[in-house]
Amino acid sequence: MSRNITRDMTKGHPAKLILRFSGPMLIGNIFQQLYNMVDSIVVGKFVSKDALAAVGATGSSVFLIFGLTFGLSAGISIVISQYFGAGDHQRVRKSIATATYIILLAAVIMGVLGYFASRPLLELLGTPVELIDQSERYMKICFLGILGTASYNGIAAILRALGDSITPLIFLIIASIINVVLDLVFVIAFHWGVPGVAIATVISQFISGIGCIIYSYNKVKLLRIPLKEFKPDKEILIKSIRLGIPVALQNSFVSISMMALQFVINGFQATIMAAYTVVNRIEQLVMQPSMSLGAAVASFTGQNIGAGNIDRAKKGMKSSVIIIVIFSLIMLPLMYFGGEYIMRLFTKKEDIDVVRNGVEGIRITSLFYSFLGLIFVTRNFLSGAGDIKVPMIMGLIEVVVRVTVSIYLSKIIGFQGIFWASALTWFATGIYGSIRVLSGKWMNKSIISRSI
Repeated sequence: MSRNITRDMTKGHPAKLILRFSGPMLIGNIFQQLYNMVDSIVVGKFVSKDALAAVGATGSSVFLIFGLTFGLSAGISIVISQYFGAGDHQRVRKSIATATYIILLAAVIMGVLGYFASRPLLELLGTPVELIDQSERYMKICFLGILGTASYNGIAAILRALGDSITPLIFLIIASIINVVLDLVFVIAFHWGVPGVAIATVISQFISGIGCIIYSYNKVKLLRIPLKEFKPDKEILIKSIRLGIPVALQNSFVSISMMALQFVINGFQATIMAAYTVVNRIEQLVMQPSMSLGAAVASFTGQNIGAGNIDRAKKGMKSSVIIIVIFSLIMLPLMYFGGEYIMRLFTKKEDIDVVRNGVEGIRITSLFYSFLGLIFVTRNFLSGAGDIKVPMIMGLIEVVVRVTVSIYLSKIIGFQGIFWASALTWFATGIYGSIRVLSGKWMNKSIISRSI
């Protein structure tokens, strides 16, 4: 290695390490969100609000399929981080080799499933007839490119488990710039509409995945595994799947709750669907600091639990909660009073109703940002500690609360009930995760201290 791009997080000031690690991830996650945001802005500005609604109608269905694959990556990351923290580099190598087989096989299976299930999923959600063809084309193109997405997320999960959050950032920035350029070319110059933004996203994701793998192979010795040793290890395979399936199920529970919410949204007119799409894109951006901090907490906790430093893991958790609460309090007035100006970035001047409805939604959900942050911090802390079943339960809570509240409130107060459903879901899930952390029941869940 010409330089050490991995990082031992078992030494040093916890808060500083977590912030230093999450900083590049935050920038990377923001750029990753540009994929979806640019798609929405381009189709909203240069195609139509129906096209904007069509892209938005695919979000929950796409995440259902992708989330299962990403969940397996998370399980692998936990295994690698704990072995790395324990200094067992031989098992780290075996884990990386095993991870490759799991991620690629899962991507192929879920990609095929998603491609052929696109239309049935959209019909199940009651997608309006005038939007469903555009939505189906968008989904199928995304699933054709799932190998690129899985490759990037897989190598990024491995590198972050080893303490490297900068390399994934570099290739996300490159891919995001390419995505923006291709979006504009395919939609404005070639007039490809909704399929154009999907194709641009797929190409960009392949570039980020392949580029990150090649660069990391040359820089990280642990990744240079001889071909004869590049085979799955049965014990690690079982551990990775055992840890990955609950995370995958948690992701699927979240996506199912979002699909149920989308079903309720599809019962409204295209204006409401477009407003929700924009608010969802904005909130995806707002939650990036929480997601980044959560991912940093997972790596920090995994390495320290692997090294047997439980008290240090606790200190990292406490620091993270303080950070996320401060961030949420800063974002509250910015989004509550500035939401209108952000909404206008996604819409044409004549789409005043879309903006007005979206602002109403933002003013409801912004009051609950701190609980949203707690979800990511507690969930990732518990995952890093190996207490993997609890995040799955948190996903189940999201299903129950979001589905019941959205159906009930939308009948009583109209489309505002959709946004209250998200807000109350964050509240219930964040509180549950906090209670579990405070209980201390996660302390004996380390995956390297017990046999399968």
